[in-house]
Amino acid sequence: MRAFLRADRLVRAARVGELAPILNPPAIWAAAANYKAHQAEMQAKMGSSDRSNLSKDELMAEFFLKPASSIIGPGGPVILPKISKDVDFECELCAVIGKTARHVGEEQALDHVFGYTILWDFSQRDPWGRGRQNTRNIRKGFDTFTGLGPWIVTRDEIDDPQNLAIRVEQNGKPAMSAHTGDMICTLREHIRFLSDVTTLMPGVLITTGTPAGVAKLADGDHLKGGIEKIGEMEVEVRAER
Repeated sequence: MRAFLRADRLVRAARVGELAPILNPPAIWAAAANYKAHQAEMQAKMGSSDRSNLSKDELMAEFFLKPASSIIGPGGPVILPKISKDVDFECELCAVIGKTARHVGEEQALDHVFGYTILWDFSQRDPWGRGRQNTRNIRKGFDTFTGLGPWIVTRDEIDDPQNLAIRVEQNGKPAMSAHTGDMICTLREHIRFLSDVTTLMPGVLITTGTPAGVAKLADGDHLKGGIEKIGEMEVEVRAER
């Protein structure tokens, strides 16, 4: 079922095309470097560190937080800040927590999920990003840098979040084609790890990292991203005036 989540005052319903399905989540937890192919492209593009020898928990310790003030809905626009000459898109499967989770095992992890949506994690790559990881909260925290939508598909509609195709078009041309089965750490592992760190409240978002295929954005770009069984979300890109 396509739905908009309501959880007390933490989240509000939205109108598709105008607002995101969640406007004020308690937290947005974002996984980093969760696809091997994306790790490789970031090493080549940004001088990122080699993570091939990290355990899964060591990799998940790179989770970062995005501010709710960065959320936009379908259509956008995402605004490219004047300070940066290199902003790119990341398109990710995002889970919405529906039941409080604390010290949850992997077998029970998905029982705490309300549903799934698409999250665009827009990322500034300069001037603070090259070869540095401790700037993620800033580089990914600009206003409009978290696209959510087009709606939330409830958990019962998706048997396995690790069996979904992801695709993105940039200005009508294929830019990303991937599969959630290629994640290094699964959503079950993410929930287990994060729930051992903090209480996951209803409305918390956990976004699972981007596949390879991220690309630089320019004023006037049009993005269309889709995840199997969820739908498609389009975003317009504009330069800051």
